[in-house]
Amino acid sequence: MNKNNKIITVWGGISILAGIMIGSGIFFLGSQILTRAGNSLWLSLAAWIVGGIITLFAGLSYAELGSLFPENGGYYVYLKEAYGKKMAFLSGFMNMVLSTTGSISLLAILFGQVISNIFVEAVPYINLIAISAIIILTFVNYIGLKLGEIVQMVFMVAKLIPIIMIIIMGILVGREPIVSTSTLGDMTFFEGVIAFAFAIVGTLWAYDGWTNLNAIAGHMKDAKKDLPKALTVAIAGVIIIYALFIFSLYRLVSYQSLFDAYNGWFIFDAAYALFGQAGQTIIMTTVAVSVFGALNGTVMVTPHVYQKMAQDGLFFKIFAKEDKKFHTPVYSLLLSAVIAIILILLNFDIESLLTFVIFAGLIFNTLILISLFLFRKRLPVKDHPRYQVWGYPVIPIIAVAGMLLLLTATLIQSFIPSIIGLSVLVVGYIVIYFTQKK
Repeated sequence: MNKNNKIITVWGGISILAGIMIGSGIFFLGSQILTRAGNSLWLSLAAWIVGGIITLFAGLSYAELGSLFPENGGYYVYLKEAYGKKMAFLSGFMNMVLSTTGSISLLAILFGQVISNIFVEAVPYINLIAISAIIILTFVNYIGLKLGEIVQMVFMVAKLIPIIMIIIMGILVGREPIVSTSTLGDMTFFEGVIAFAFAIVGTLWAYDGWTNLNAIAGHMKDAKKDLPKALTVAIAGVIIIYALFIFSLYRLVSYQSLFDAYNGWFIFDAAYALFGQAGQTIIMTTVAVSVFGALNGTVMVTPHVYQKMAQDGLFFKIFAKEDKKFHTPVYSLLLSAVIAIILILLNFDIESLLTFVIFAGLIFNTLILISLFLFRKRLPVKDHPRYQVWGYPVIPIIAVAGMLLLLTATLIQSFIPSIIGLSVLVVGYIVIYFTQKK
């Protein structure tokens, strides 16, 4: 890695992570999480917190892996070192076809939805807006990683505006009661547990992105020290922000209005109640900025995994190449953009895209967390100094157990999209089997 490309500081890493995580999920998923949690405000709030804790425990484990392998590629590198190239290729293939590119598609579509809330005449052109956003940000990140980081930091500050405003107003003037009405009484204990777990699964989309800094760890000035700090601070900070934000919304919006909000965007109902039409437009605009910033971060980091696959001979060599002038993985950037645009044109619904994104993450993140135990034996800490996850082995075990529970809930509650995800894995295995055999 060229030393001139080691440009990301710890604060830059925090901005990238938090900028990706605080994107759209916290703004539009509230209604879905509430419904999945049996319409219980308290239980849905608990789902947000538990989802954050599982993410934090997994992030701490990722921090140790990132300090052990401080290079670009992230999850792909860890899977390759722990289980071999086939497993690493499967993860990259799944992310390329459905998961990570699905995240890009979903963020772009949500950006189009927010724009259509601001400008009603744009409603028929949501997909066109989404595709245009992907093309623009692909070009921005082609010009250079530093520019992408600067854009991410600017949008990070901008997106905090509506969140902080809602939190302050919710604490100061919120009057709506946190009611305990729910539909869980009609369920068996097992059904209730699965419903709550599926609500937690939904929150993982809002927390999604916590793995992305590891994918560009090779560009950090001191990954072994700064990566763990950035992961810990970013994830812990986002958990606090999310919990306060959801609580404040519940205090500002009436119980029934939480379910009536258009496309689940009940933050806009809160904005209208607080600030009127002009204030609502301002909040909508800052939310659009937030989603755009998250989209930029995902477009920035995703291609580095495909580049790493190509460098290892598991993918077409052309995707390993960097632009001579900007030193960015130009062909991998283009590939990521093209597949994301195709997913938009296939018109998958939001729920299916959510499952595509989360399902693969649950499978491979579980395997990655298990790899931490393998590396502790193969590469002892005394011989390979690195950051060590605190609470080992309890914290990683809790994270693995949480991932397995959430994977089970996803299979039960969102069966068809999960089967599509498994089918992609099978196709990926066939591809790598015959490729390596040849």
